[in-house]
Order: sequence, then C-alpha cells, then structure tokens
Amino acid sequence: MRLIPVLFAAFSAAMLGLAAGAVWMLPTMALQRPLPALALLVGALLALAIRSWVRPAGRVAAVLAAGATVLAAVYVDVLTAAARIAGSMGMGLLDALRGAGLTMLLSLAELAVRPTGIAFTLAGALLAAWIASRQPRKAS
Repeated sequence: MRLIPVLFAAFSAAMLGLAAGAVWMLPTMALQRPLPALALLVGALLALAIRSWVRPAGRVAAVLAAGATVLAAVYVDVLTAAARIAGSMGMGLLDALRGAGLTMLLSLAELAVRPTGIAFTLAGALLAAWIASRQPRKAS
C-alpha cells in the first residue's frame, strides 16, 4: 500500500475508535459501572467497518482494527474519569475535560483499570484483528 492511503486509513480508524469509545460510554454511565465485555462487540463492529474500506483486507486492516479497539477502550476510561470528576465537582463534562487535562485523565483512567478490563480489551483487539484480516464474503 502507498503511504497516503495508509495514513488516511489510520486516521479514519482512530476517529472510528474514538466514536466507538464515546458510544461505549453511554451504557457505562447509564449503569454506573464499567462494562469491559463490550470490548468484544466494539472490536467486532470496528473490524467490520475497517475491513470494508481497507483493500485488500489483511495485515494493515488487522492492525488498524486492533488499534481502534484499544483506543476505544482507553477513550471510554478517560471519558468515565472525566464524568466522575464532573459529577463530584458539579461541573459540566466539557469543563471537566478541559480543566483536568489529558495527563490527569489518563492517570485516573489507569487507576480504574482492572485485570478483567485488560483481558477483555486484549480479547476484543484480537477478535478485531482476526475479523479484519479475513476477506469479506462475495455476494451470491
């Protein structure tokens, strides 16, 4: 693959990963507990999306799908940390995101990570890589 298409695919995969993390945050906040098992669903959906535009499906698609899945898992943890700050300090989510800064939010997210979360994230990334590396079925 040439460099420009790979860079565009990487940017698109990162944006999809961030969007998936934001959507993943909704049930996490509604239930007020971490939902690490959603990494499997998020990974599968990201892999299907990425596989549909990276041609030919293979190593590049697999790496992008796995990376997007890990990015989504990290982003949901960062957003959850920001939501906890916002709730405890009586401020809006955007104010908490701006005020805390990325370094503090990543540190708080790291403190909240449990071994099951890491295991599900790795399983989701592996599932995403496997699905994205497979060739799509031909329409009959």
